Amino acid sequence: MNPAAMGKSAALQLAGIPLTDTVLTTWGIMVALAAAGLFLTRGLKPLPEMGQTAAEAVVATIESAIREVVPAASVREVLPFVATLWLFVLAANLTGLVPGLHAPTRDLSATAALAVLVFASTHWFGIRALGLRSYLRHYAEPSVVLMPFHIISELTRTLALAIRLFGNMMSLEMAALLILMIAGFLVPVPLLMLHVIEALVQAYIFGILALIYIAGAMEPLSPSPEPRESS
Repeated sequence: MNPAAMGKSAALQLAGIPLTDTVLTTWGIMVALAAAGLFLTRGLKPLPEMGQTAAEAVVATIESAIREVVPAASVREVLPFVATLWLFVLAANLTGLVPGLHAPTRDLSATAALAVLVFASTHWFGIRALGLRSYLRHYAEPSVVLMPFHIISELTRTLALAIRLFGNMMSLEMAALLILMIAGFLVPVPLLMLHVIEALVQAYIFGILALIYIAGAMEPLSPSPEPRESS
């Protein structure tokens, strides 16, 4: 497959370091989201206007989803990371609709970076919630023999998180390209709607899996049963 079609062609060089289309598009998305956040949070009013109302609705929806999974005391702590992750993945998925651009999430290196970020944040939130010793102890429960399996599970689910998003977005763009090649531009609207729906679904799945992993890491260890007193 052509590397340029995968977003891996060097678009330009920065201090001798080649920057691919995926990197440049990712940077563009980050700048756009940061600018939108600064614009929408500037001059907040008690009686919000349309832009502030839309932003508050998005934040409230994400907060409600987090509250369903994470302990109530930790919602505010988890909200900034999960909300940013959700919005970034959604924006990255929808970038493929812009003529001349490809979704960064169709590049395995981008989805792998996101998965590693989720992996690191899961342990970060778990250690903050339980303490380092208590958090590490859960790898040896219910038996120390299972510790290697717990570690393998952590690694495989991170790999699956990266490959799932990459595979779905890559297949979506390839299917859209094939349909356009065969049918021309006779079916643009249904195709665009399919792309939007799939982008929303994949962003939701990625975010909710990350949220479940974080919530699982923050759960307190189950206390060992107390021995019964003999009568």
